[in-house]
Amino acid sequence: MTLLFWASLAIILYTYAGYPIAIALLAKLHPRPWTRQPWPSKQPQAPISIIMAVHNGAAMLPAKLDHLLALDPHLIHEIIVVSDGSTDATPQILQQAADPRLRAIILDAHGGKATALNAGIAAAKAEILLFVDIRPRIEPGALDALLSNFADTTVGCVAGELLLNTAGHDATASAVSGLYWKYEQWIRNCEAAWDSPVGVYGGFYAIRRSAASAAPDGLILDDMFQPLSVIRNGYRSVLDRAAFVIDTWPAQAAGEFQRKVRTLAGNFQLIEMAPWLLTPKNRVLFQLVSHKLLRLVVPYFFILLFITSAILGIHSIPYELFALAQAAFWLMAAVAIKVKLPIVGRLASPASALLVLNAAAVASLYTYLFTRGPLWKIWFPTAAPTDSHFQQPS
Repeated sequence: MTLLFWASLAIILYTYAGYPIAIALLAKLHPRPWTRQPWPSKQPQAPISIIMAVHNGAAMLPAKLDHLLALDPHLIHEIIVVSDGSTDATPQILQQAADPRLRAIILDAHGGKATALNAGIAAAKAEILLFVDIRPRIEPGALDALLSNFADTTVGCVAGELLLNTAGHDATASAVSGLYWKYEQWIRNCEAAWDSPVGVYGGFYAIRRSAASAAPDGLILDDMFQPLSVIRNGYRSVLDRAAFVIDTWPAQAAGEFQRKVRTLAGNFQLIEMAPWLLTPKNRVLFQLVSHKLLRLVVPYFFILLFITSAILGIHSIPYELFALAQAAFWLMAAVAIKVKLPIVGRLASPASALLVLNAAAVASLYTYLFTRGPLWKIWFPTAAPTDSHFQQPS
């Protein structure tokens, strides 16, 4: 029982503190800088093909198209928008758009994001493929910053710096989009400094067209599959903190829970569809296991930690106090989600965020195992943003 207690504690501490410290030290002691240079201005064609998959996005699509078409025309060769079996006005909006750079692909059947992106990849003509989602706003200078990284021939994938808007969010959702995301971005930047991150923000990342791989149909996590495939082909995946993009995640804890269930279930699916990720063919296997896969199992070690400390606490005051402290921590986290007390809720919001993330990990395994039909159908679109979403901040 004592061994189980200490083993559980060690795995939890390694997952949330040990690995981040280790990768930070590796990045500090053995950094691998890469070359950044402005993209050559005198080229036969603009370097970027933007690819965006859309399903029933009519509410946001006109503003998004205006936003993309306003980007630097010297950098954008084409904007490929794939309507993934949309049943609203999305196809009509795309067909009525007059800009010659806009290319619409209308898929009659709803096959999921991976299928839509594969169609876009197959149609793309430019050297760099930039994948975007319908919500994010690309900030001025972000494309130049992103492109500058491809001056290094070892770089095959580049992602930008995601800034999350938390206006109107409850305390738990704010903690996930704030404190947790800063922690996650820090780990990814350390991974990039040492070699490559195991995943990127899927709403704004670019890869070399020559390094692109067709994703398995039905795949959820293109933002892990593509970078990892690029790494498998001998390139690096890096992050550029000067390439800013702004997005909004769910404003309520329940919505954030659903978002995490989907992405974490996608981790299980990714391993099933790309089993080479757990072999030496994956150069970043250490990062994948430490950063992603352990987070899928750590909730069960939290449970085991509490059970073992409670049993050991029958005959030991320190273990008893530790068990009581755990119970108080999780109770505070649960109460803070339900009871909206401004000061208490904000103080307890990191605990609530940890509870939501770990509960989502447990639910994701159930979702992965028991979802009938394609797993991508568990996706629920985020509500349309306000009209000011694509306006420049004042």
